Amino acid sequence: MGAQLRVYKRRIQAVTATKKITKAMEMIAASRIVKAQRKVAASMPYATELTRAVTAVATGSDAKHPLTTEVEVPTRAAVLLVTSDRGLAGGYSSNAIKAAERLRERLAEEGKEVDTYIVGRKGVAYYGFRERKVEDSWTGFTDNPAYADAKRIAAPLIEAIQKDTAEGGVDELHIVFTEFVSMMTQNAVDNRMLPLSLDEVAEESTRKGEILPLFDFEPSAEDVLDALLPRYVESRIYNALLQAAASEHAARRRAMKSATDNAGDLIKSLSRLANAARQAEITQEISEIVGGASALADATAGSDK
Repeated sequence: MGAQLRVYKRRIQAVTATKKITKAMEMIAASRIVKAQRKVAASMPYATELTRAVTAVATGSDAKHPLTTEVEVPTRAAVLLVTSDRGLAGGYSSNAIKAAERLRERLAEEGKEVDTYIVGRKGVAYYGFRERKVEDSWTGFTDNPAYADAKRIAAPLIEAIQKDTAEGGVDELHIVFTEFVSMMTQNAVDNRMLPLSLDEVAEESTRKGEILPLFDFEPSAEDVLDALLPRYVESRIYNALLQAAASEHAARRRAMKSATDNAGDLIKSLSRLANAARQAEITQEISEIVGGASALADATAGSDK
């Protein structure tokens, strides 16, 4: 009985230590969410104005450019998948991977080959385990991305969209990431970055009551679009990385809170079992003492006779 009580005590100590760790991780993730949200909000004005500028150039000229020109029969697409470098974040990475798999199936049904680019060790491990080809990958910064990281990611994607498909280029560029909606809601989404849908941008501007600005192009609209292309792709990727980072922290906070609560429930359950074992041990000791005293009394009475 004593051995069983010691087992319960060791388990309670182990679970208590785990609870302290998960609680600390929950608090760290909660503090990082606020910083990530601020970065997302700070990146939005630049991305919005850049998109409006690109739209104004494209609609105000007859320039043919990969940024805005739809291919009549697209045959190849690039997909950038954003996952996390670390685990303990619930279904964060798996949901993004599932969204990328659905997008891949949809593009395949449309007759398009898919080139995959991955951000985060979880996505790299998923594709590596299945021995699936990855064009390029980046790791080590998913919880705190910088604009320089977005530029590194954008470089090969811009090169691919500018090439002809016969030379290994792509006709479309998609990105799959986790959109931060609120502390409790994060959705894995897939967006097409290129070619830019001018109709959707114009419709959104009209809905908001905005008027697209008019520009004079110097030296030409094509040169302006060439200059805007890398900045547009970089800003979209950077915004997606920031939203994914905020979503990762929110998912980790929620997962660690659940782990902390479960650890507390387990400690209560083990404490009840330990108390029951200790009570049983005390009861057994009392029974042994009473039995021993009774036997001693009987032996003493027999000797007196």
